[in-house]
Amino acid sequence: MLLADLVAAAAEVSSTRSRAAKTRTLAEVLSLLRPDEVPAAVGVILGRPRQGRLGIGWRTLANLATDPAPTATLRVRDVDEAFSELSTGRGSGSAARRSATLTGLMSRASAEEQNYLVRVMTGEMRTGALEGVLVDAVAHAAELDKNTVRRAVMLSGDLGATARAALEGDDLTLVDLTPGVPVQPMLAGTAPSPGEAVSTTGAASVEYKLDGARLQVHRVGGQVSVYTRSLADITDRVPEVVDVVAAFGGGDLVLDGEMLAVDEAGAARPFQDTMRSLGRDGSRTLAVWFFDILYGAGRSRIEEPLAERRTVLRNVAGDHAIPGRLVAADDPDGAQAVLDEALAAGHEGIVVKALDSPYSAGRRGSHWIKVKPVYTYDLVVLAVEDGSGRRSGQLSNIHLGARDPDGQFGPAGGFVMVGKTFKGLTDDTLRWQTDYFPTIADRREGHVLHVRPETVVEVAVDGVQRSTRYPGGAALRFARVKRYRTGIDAKPAQEADTIASIRNRLPRL
Repeated sequence: MLLADLVAAAAEVSSTRSRAAKTRTLAEVLSLLRPDEVPAAVGVILGRPRQGRLGIGWRTLANLATDPAPTATLRVRDVDEAFSELSTGRGSGSAARRSATLTGLMSRASAEEQNYLVRVMTGEMRTGALEGVLVDAVAHAAELDKNTVRRAVMLSGDLGATARAALEGDDLTLVDLTPGVPVQPMLAGTAPSPGEAVSTTGAASVEYKLDGARLQVHRVGGQVSVYTRSLADITDRVPEVVDVVAAFGGGDLVLDGEMLAVDEAGAARPFQDTMRSLGRDGSRTLAVWFFDILYGAGRSRIEEPLAERRTVLRNVAGDHAIPGRLVAADDPDGAQAVLDEALAAGHEGIVVKALDSPYSAGRRGSHWIKVKPVYTYDLVVLAVEDGSGRRSGQLSNIHLGARDPDGQFGPAGGFVMVGKTFKGLTDDTLRWQTDYFPTIADRREGHVLHVRPETVVEVAVDGVQRSTRYPGGAALRFARVKRYRTGIDAKPAQEADTIASIRNRLPRL
């Protein structure tokens, strides 16, 4: 198949909101692929090459300056072969070989194909929501039940390989959890309060939600492997975790848990400390707790209710089982007490888990519900960025500033940048800010339009973390727009929240 066919299909998919239309378009493409092309095509569609990271950055591509081909002749197989060469090029002369491979690939691509390949290679596709549609498309093309395909994808951890198997007629019902093969993690929904969460789950295990890095740990024949939530292998970077699981009793294991940096007293440190610790700078102490067991005592446990898995887990993990307690369906106060304890211990919140729930790999639903405080701030828009992809031609990502009345981090009465966000922007809001911000523009620097600091926006955040990037030393976590403070709800910039109020939310060191 020609790459141009995939590019055209991707454009068609991005131009419609209809999930059914997206599914039909992708199913048609899949049905036209040769079996050996399917894994590569799936990776290209999702912007995640099957080879993993290619080590190609914006600067390399910007300096390439390769004229596009006049006609589309590049095949999916050609792209896959080039990606394989780029991902494995190491040793003497590798730089020259990689450059030649990249130049050869891009010189054979049309202008539309070049643009698409650049976004694939630099990880700028932002197609996370497309994966579920592609699973439906595989089911449609192979004439299979969607749940059967979805389960096989989650348990194999490989959509491309599952798509090929489905299209070749393999029996996907035979796919099961296999120790040593990482699977996509079960996900949690959200609720504003413990009471509401328990009313949804019924009798539950209410557990601390740690502000760390999620891990999936496999032990096969005594050999321990550790994977991130994106299924990247980091075994050699977390020897502490390997040692802990190696010491557990029993045979093969698959465990789901959380790792975080702790101080000398064992107290949790901020999330970014955990991330920095993976750099192996020698100045960290890592601890790990587990909250589920997917395989243990000789068999898969994912179809068993949580109540049974919880018992097996505590027998295996002992003190490394996540803190929490059982709460009855009519005991919201019990869930609130666990939340209070978790917050007092410096953790994010809680996860309320239905005791009768199986482990639904890769699914987000009402069986697991996380509860954590949400903070809101009124901040000032300092700049706005040109949108890309579906938001091309619009102003999208906004730069957020907090007021600095005392001039602690800049001119007195000025504003200190604390983050960016494009989350929470509706189509109406995008149209409004695209029309409005140019009317208060101060200057433009490339794709960033700087504006006069006079527009207040209310944002919700999950927390605040320390930052060396911003002058105030603080950055918002998971900021999303709630509303602009305009019209009858207008608020002057002089009444926006201060950098001090944001810094007060920084985690204790």
